[in-house]
Amino acid sequence: MKRPKLRKASKRLSCSKRYKIQKKVREHNRKLRKEANKKGVSKRPKKDPGVPSIAPFKEEVLREAEQRRLKIEEEKEKKKQAKKEERAQKRKKEREAAKETDPKAKRARRDEFGRQSDKRIALDKSSKQFLCSELNKVIDASDVILEVLDARDPLGYRCPQLEEAVLQREGNKKLLFVLNKIDLVPKENVEKWIRCLQREFPVVAFKASTQIQDKTVQEKKSRIVASNAVLDKSRGAFCFGNSCLSELLASYAANTQSEGSLKVGIVGFPNVGKSSLVNSVKGMQACNAGVKRGITKSMQDVHIFKNVKLLDSPGIVASPSNPAASMALRSLQLEEGQESVLEAVRTLLKQCDTTQIMLQYNVPDFRNSLEFLTLFAKKRGYLVKGGVPNTQQAATAFLADWTGAKLSYHCKAPENHSLPPYLSDAMAAEMQKGWDLNRIKTGNEDTLKGVKFPNQASSIGFISKGPTTGLLSVSDIPEQKPAAAPTEQEAEEEEEQVEELEHIAEESEKVEETEEPQRPSVTSKPGQVRFQPVPVDISLCTAKTDDAYDFNTDFK
Repeated sequence: MKRPKLRKASKRLSCSKRYKIQKKVREHNRKLRKEANKKGVSKRPKKDPGVPSIAPFKEEVLREAEQRRLKIEEEKEKKKQAKKEERAQKRKKEREAAKETDPKAKRARRDEFGRQSDKRIALDKSSKQFLCSELNKVIDASDVILEVLDARDPLGYRCPQLEEAVLQREGNKKLLFVLNKIDLVPKENVEKWIRCLQREFPVVAFKASTQIQDKTVQEKKSRIVASNAVLDKSRGAFCFGNSCLSELLASYAANTQSEGSLKVGIVGFPNVGKSSLVNSVKGMQACNAGVKRGITKSMQDVHIFKNVKLLDSPGIVASPSNPAASMALRSLQLEEGQESVLEAVRTLLKQCDTTQIMLQYNVPDFRNSLEFLTLFAKKRGYLVKGGVPNTQQAATAFLADWTGAKLSYHCKAPENHSLPPYLSDAMAAEMQKGWDLNRIKTGNEDTLKGVKFPNQASSIGFISKGPTTGLLSVSDIPEQKPAAAPTEQEAEEEEEQVEELEHIAEESEKVEETEEPQRPSVTSKPGQVRFQPVPVDISLCTAKTDDAYDFNTDFK
């Protein structure tokens, strides 16, 4: 049955209409041919017949034509080269004119910067000397220093050497604490740490955005964001504390009335969220940020307002004299190959409660770090050929959870917190001056109201090792010493792990020897079912009946 609603329109025309269209097309084509004849334009260009084969002196004619063509190309090349030289001369004159108009101090500064850039290229950007020099450069160039602390362990992410250097520098520099990653810590713990740290320096609670995109991507998705009336504040794309910090810096820049813009240095250990903080305040991806430590290698300046400029810096280099847990979380030893990922996981597991780790990662009870990594690899599906758990990949994922903005763990704030030896009461009062403390307090309260905090029971308790020693100069870097001998407890744990692995290997070998079936000599095709003969005792059957069928005998 036909469907009349889906029938297409007919293309049939009346004869008069069709003849009329054909006539107009002929007239139009005739008009185009007439205009082309007047202009002397033909549809097909005439093909060059070339030199006929019977023509005399054909080779000489072709040679002359080739020489003429090469001469024309040389002339074109000369004209092009002359234009390039003319443009180069013009640019040179413009640079000389600009140098004459610039003041002498600016020229000297530019020359000095050029020499410094040459030295910077000669140094290795991943070396400790280069990272320390870049950090000192940020401290010297900044008017305000923002020390970014991880809210999960604020005391462990403090660097006493950095704070002492800022207080001793000339220029009346201000130091401010930014408590980042507050969404990974219970609310009560964040409030205690803010009250504890406020006795020394002003503290701003902050939650950086981990999904800042490029400006072009934001413009494409602006309509989608505008259409969504309700935003999910628990996502990593939402930022808290941005308005409070921006207004605080803008008001301080207006009160200081300096000639240039206010330079704010962002410092801290690796993976505390320095570049993410800069991107969140700017509102776009101005600096590279990621889970991997040590992405920022040099100083980067980002303008957020007309009179405020942020200076992003590389992470502070941790001293090798720090405890093993501090080195695993805050140094670049893993990227440099000085420490294995398995050792870092073992040191971190010692600082935590086993029950909380089991609940967090949903694994059964384990005796040591190797057994935990084996269970964790099976849980996540990190397997290599033969179904063997990949403990190396599991250790890398575990360490990324702790250093990145994913895992929730917290440290208890000290009840009786005293000032460090390099900070006196007068200096602490001086650091509080110039800031709108009431604005900071109300801003922190608004930030704590908006953030979705984890439950106290779902957060892992972590034992802090205190402030981490950092390196600020090349002279402080100690020479590489041979690795210290392991302690008795570590040696016993290693022996237990080796014995356990040997025991597991012996048991697997015994199981393979006992359970290995005897394969028949007849080869079978893949995917074919094979039936193995089973010995059956039919002595009773043969005793009763003489005509019993013997299934073990092949009657043909």
